[in-house]
Order: sequence, then structure tokens, then C-alpha cells
Amino acid sequence: MPNPSQQKLSGLASTRKLQGLLAVGHLANDWSPASIWLLAPAIGLAFDLQPSQIGLLITLHSFGAALAYLPAGILSDRVQRPGKLLLFTFWWVGLGYFLASFVQDFWILAAVLAMAGMGDAAWHPIATGVLARRFPTRKGLALGIHAVGGTLAEVFSPLVVGILLSVMDWRSALQLSILPPLIMGVVFYRFRDAIPISTTVGISKVDLVSLLYSWTTPKGLALITAITTYNMALIALMTISPLFVQRELGYSTSEAGLFFALTMLIGAAGQPLAGRWSDRIGRRRVLICGLIIAATCALLATGFPHQGWTAGTLIAAMATLVFVRSSVLAMAVDHSGQREATTLGFIFALMDGVGALGAVAAGLVGNFELHYAFSLAAGFSLFSIGITVVALSRSATH
Repeated sequence: MPNPSQQKLSGLASTRKLQGLLAVGHLANDWSPASIWLLAPAIGLAFDLQPSQIGLLITLHSFGAALAYLPAGILSDRVQRPGKLLLFTFWWVGLGYFLASFVQDFWILAAVLAMAGMGDAAWHPIATGVLARRFPTRKGLALGIHAVGGTLAEVFSPLVVGILLSVMDWRSALQLSILPPLIMGVVFYRFRDAIPISTTVGISKVDLVSLLYSWTTPKGLALITAITTYNMALIALMTISPLFVQRELGYSTSEAGLFFALTMLIGAAGQPLAGRWSDRIGRRRVLICGLIIAATCALLATGFPHQGWTAGTLIAAMATLVFVRSSVLAMAVDHSGQREATTLGFIFALMDGVGALGAVAAGLVGNFELHYAFSLAAGFSLFSIGITVVALSRSATH
């Protein structure tokens, strides 16, 4: 019979295996969608698009994906073996983006990219729901570790795509980007049953009504607004920054990929730390500090757009917003207190659905001057701070 120390080591190994498996799966599934940040300017050049149309393409890509978040979360809360659902998402992503690489029309391309993104979207509430149930007292840290996988996809995928675009067209680069999800689709088949079985009772209409009620209270609506505007700030910066450094600062596609990769790498490295801080000192404090730093850096980039350090301020702004993402997700789960996968599906839908409007808004502003979009992102950040400080603090006091 194993002694307590052996059981503890075994449990620790199992915990690390689960977190590692889901983080790697997250990286593979996000690889193709993450390539769009660098492919969008190349697509814009090929289709002769304005900045607003590039922003619209990214918005439609995110909005389509957002349609899958809530159904995936509800489905995850109704099935006992989420591993099979996670396995399916890899093939959906790989085949979807492969089809997109052959499309010749802008609107059809936007539609196919949106449908392909649904497969990646489905991964998130299922995987994060598994982690939130498995680590109820360490949600911030667990979600932060999981988020590293997705953020690393946004580090290396744009970096690789930037290099590929220097030697091939966007279609070939997109076709190569489907390799990670397809390879993981083969590998994950072996581990599909290693995902913990859900022991919760299937979600009912009563549960959904209760969940809806929790988000329609003053505090719930304030939290929705704060989270949505936070993500609008992030997506606005992620949409315009790669375009800005190429058109205004003269970066090559490879250099733009390196710029974006460095940004996401810094943000990824900080997510577990931010999640741990939020577990200890509170979610709101971490979010507000991150938003203040991001708004300040975005305003500096607006006021001094062609200085040598402008790219550094953009990196700091975006990385800080990525840094606090895990605390944002943990805050949402804390608020609902139930049905983790469905809650996270709802929040992801808000962030990538409504929040994706930040891309088209930034594009419309960028039609005049690209750097004006940075002040828009700062405005979104400041508005989110105001909601978080005033509305959420007042609700907590009441």
C-alpha cells in the first residue's frame, strides 16, 4: 500500500500532466487562429483592403468563433467525457483553415474563417471548465498556466508566419499553419481518456435561468461591461499594431512577426504570476493595475507615434493586457459560482464576440491615421477601469 508521501507525489504528477496536456493542446489549437494577426495585413495587401476592412475581417473571424463558445460550454457541462469533445476540435480547426486558404472572395473568406474559428473556440470553455472544476481554490493559477499555451501560439505562430510571408504568399503560409492542430489531433487520441470525467449533474433550464440572473444583476452587468471593454482595448491594439509597424515604422513581415511574438511572449510569461496574485490580493486590483499601465502606454504611442521607442510602448500595452487575462477569467467564475464551463463559454463569447468590435472600431479610426487607434484602445481601458472601480466596488459594498 503506497504511503502518504507517494500518494502526494502521484497526485502532483497527475496534476502536472493534466495542466501540461491542456496547455499544449491549447497551443496547437490556437496556432492557426493566431496566424491571422500577421496574415491579415498580407490578405489586405492581396485584396487591396482599407484598414477598416482588415479590422472587419478580424472582427468577423472573432465574432463567428464567439458563436461556438456558449454552446460548447453547455455541452461540456452535459457530458461526462470532455476528452472526446476536445479531440474533435483539432480536426475542425485544421480542416477549416485549410479550406479558407483556397477562397478568392473577401466575404466568403470571412465566413469560412469564422466557421473555422468555431472549432478553436469550442476548446476554450471545455478545457478551462475542466481546470476550474479540478482546481476550485486555485482557479487563477490553473487558468493562467492553461492560458500560457494559447499565448505561446500567439508568440510563435505570427513569428513563423512573418518569416513564411517573406518567401511565399498568404495562402501557402495559412496552409502550413494547420500542421500543429492536425498533428495534435493524432497525438491527443491517445490521451482523450486522461481528461477527468465530469461528475456534475447535466445542466438544466433552472441552472441556465439562475446563471442568466446572476449576470443580469447590477454587479453582473458591470462585470460584463468591464470585461468586454477590456478585451476591446486588447483586440484594437493587436489589430492595428502589426499594420502600424509595417506601414509607419518600416518593419518587414519578419520583423513584424518578431515584434508580435515578443509581445505575446512577455504576456504569456506573466499570466500564471498574475493569476497567482489575483488568488491572493484580489482580481480587481490586478485588473485595474494592468489597465492603468496599458492605457498609459497606448497614450504615449498615440502622442509620439514615430519615436524609436514607440514599438516598445505598444509591446508594453499589449503584453500587460494579456498578462491580466487569467485574473479576468477567474473573476467571472468567482461571480457565477457555478457551472464553470458554461460560465467561461459565456465570457469567451463576450470577449471574442462583443469585444471583437474593437478590431473594426480601430480599423475605422485607423482609416484617418493608424496611431489614432491607440488612443481608442486607451479609452477602452480607461472606461473599463471606471466600471471596475465604481460599479463593482459599489456592488461589493452593498
